[in-house]
Amino acid sequence: MTIFIFAGGLMGAAGVGLSAYGAHAGGDTVATAAQFLMLHAPLFVALGLAGNLNRMRTAGAGLLGLGLALFCGDLLMRHFAGARLFPMAAPAGGITMMLGWLAVAVSAFGRRSR
Repeated sequence: MTIFIFAGGLMGAAGVGLSAYGAHAGGDTVATAAQFLMLHAPLFVALGLAGNLNRMRTAGAGLLGLGLALFCGDLLMRHFAGARLFPMAAPAGGITMMLGWLAVAVSAFGRRSR
């Protein structure tokens, strides 16, 4: 699916940019957000290239995307705005990412859509 490849490309670009910022301007939270984006970008590209997505795999990608937005968004808000996205946003994002990874794992046993 094209949207997953697009999302993976955006994550990779943001991860590289934030890594450069973190290396030159400092900021542990920025470096952590960059690392999470860089680690997940290839998954989204791979899911998009696979083309044989079932509902569980698509749901897993959605959960991963939401979790990344919450987790990285909270870390970046703390660094750049000095405030949290909302209370417990980073932990909620982390849990959502774990659920997304579990959904991707379970999707291996589901039927493939055509």
